[in-house]
Amino acid sequence: MSTPIRVSPSSLREGRWYEYEVRFALGGAATVFTGLISSRYGASVGGLFLALPAIFCASATLIEKHEIRRMRQAGLQGERRGQQAAALDAAGAALGALGMLAFAVVFWLLVERGVVGAFTGASLAWLCVSVAAWFARRKLRAARKPERGSGPAMSRSC
Repeated sequence: MSTPIRVSPSSLREGRWYEYEVRFALGGAATVFTGLISSRYGASVGGLFLALPAIFCASATLIEKHEIRRMRQAGLQGERRGQQAAALDAAGAALGALGMLAFAVVFWLLVERGVVGAFTGASLAWLCVSVAAWFARRKLRAARKPERGSGPAMSRSC
């Protein structure tokens, strides 16, 4: 079964002010890093670093903490669930990075012909690559899952 994509603004209330401050600082640091690369090597090289998942590390740790806190409030340990949530976020960040890399490359190739056309083409490339990567990951995960009822989940031999 598939899980529908949905937006959950309620998760914004789970964060603490300092968690958002850490994300903001790391995102700003990544932006400065990209700006320094652009200043040193030119905008075309700096643009490629747009694919850098700027706040990934902070987000992954915060997601893990939030899941553990949520599970403990329900009376469960939650460490495994927190790791799984962070791993899912990492997979999403990797897919998003592929899309941003496609955006940067297409924009770099088209920008001399016109900014509006380059932005439009780069946005379409981002959308196509991101959706294709998501479908490919979904198909790979489905292919790796064993079929239900095809055999025992655990061996009973001693």
